[in-house]
Amino acid sequence: MDDRWSRLERLIGSFELSKLKTKKVLVVGLGGVGGYVVEGLVRSGVVDLTIVDGDYIEQSNLNRQIIALEENIGLEKANVMKERIFSIYSNAIVDSKVMFVDEDNLEQIFTKKYDYVIDACDTVKTKKLLIEKCLREDIPIISCMGTARKMDPRKLEIMDIGKTSYDPLARVIRHFMKKSFPNKKLMVLSSKEVPKKMTDDDSLASCIFVPAVAGLLIAHFVIEEFIK
Repeated sequence: MDDRWSRLERLIGSFELSKLKTKKVLVVGLGGVGGYVVEGLVRSGVVDLTIVDGDYIEQSNLNRQIIALEENIGLEKANVMKERIFSIYSNAIVDSKVMFVDEDNLEQIFTKKYDYVIDACDTVKTKKLLIEKCLREDIPIISCMGTARKMDPRKLEIMDIGKTSYDPLARVIRHFMKKSFPNKKLMVLSSKEVPKKMTDDDSLASCIFVPAVAGLLIAHFVIEEFIK
């Protein structure tokens, strides 16, 4: 007997668990946030996944990314994540795409009808493309805002984009939404923590706590959407 989800089944019920196993989810971005999104989904019974990332694992990822191990440095994030999914559930349905999403290849990732799209990428242009695609076609989406330069996971919250604050990335997306989709809602994961000031404005600074918790909060939100 397959006992891997037995404790979750006791918590949410067999009918709800069976629903989760039918859902199709697209996750774009498999870094500090996206890796934990996928981890949370797969361990909760969502096992039909399209995962997208054009990046490779680097030494600087070791402090926060779940797929970043010394033996994985230099490997493609999407394919390493795919193997991790199979190591959790060998019968999962996984389409891993090693690519950075842009206008020319956007349609290549929408090859099936998704029940949810999760934007965990860190490129503003790609975020806008995904949001526009999903809102125009009524595909449920949640977008992760900035997690860099922040240390306190207790300040993370899922909210409509219009309620965000202290988040430079969210400010850009708010402006985009007001201009392009003034009557639409967009659920996002954002932190109300004021970003730490750096001596170099372009420097990257991050820890495990904020992106990891952000990813699990997004996974939880999507699971709750599926079983409500």
